[in-house]
Amino acid sequence: MTGVSSHGAPAPRQARVADHPTIVACVQRWWSDSRTPEQARELSLLLPKLFLQFFSGTSLVLEDDAGVRAFLIGFHAADNDEESYIHFVGVDPTLRGQGLGRTLYTEFLRRAAAAGRREVRAVTSPGNTGSIAFHRSMGFTLEPGDREADGVPVRTDYDGPGQDRVCFHRKIVPGPG
Repeated sequence: MTGVSSHGAPAPRQARVADHPTIVACVQRWWSDSRTPEQARELSLLLPKLFLQFFSGTSLVLEDDAGVRAFLIGFHAADNDEESYIHFVGVDPTLRGQGLGRTLYTEFLRRAAAAGRREVRAVTSPGNTGSIAFHRSMGFTLEPGDREADGVPVRTDYDGPGQDRVCFHRKIVPGPG
């Protein structure tokens, strides 16, 4: 892949605007096992090109000779100097469970701390038990909700009618990169 991090996993690189078509294709392909082609296409609409036009400097890609294998789209809040947000993460299903997501999150957290950020936020769907478990394993705390689903706090209609979400945050210590 693009290099090796200090803990032996591939090292992420900064995303580029030119990665957009590939990332969209990855989302449509990688989620085709759990969604119809139309649902996978709709999911890819969560990643308009603007995310890489304006947040490529805070987004990450892992690739090897076979192409993009994982990515993280994230950014620092524009309205405050304290927070960063992880918007979307994808890992090739054939490589899940091998630490690529952890590598991306670790690097994003490091870069956010280096930028002076004190907290990172993320959301997921209440039914995405794998994502909930992953965020917990990465030290994220579940924020209070207005109801519970399977013991998990949920914010009803967070992203619009019928779009409930589980919200996470993690405190980080600002520091040098």
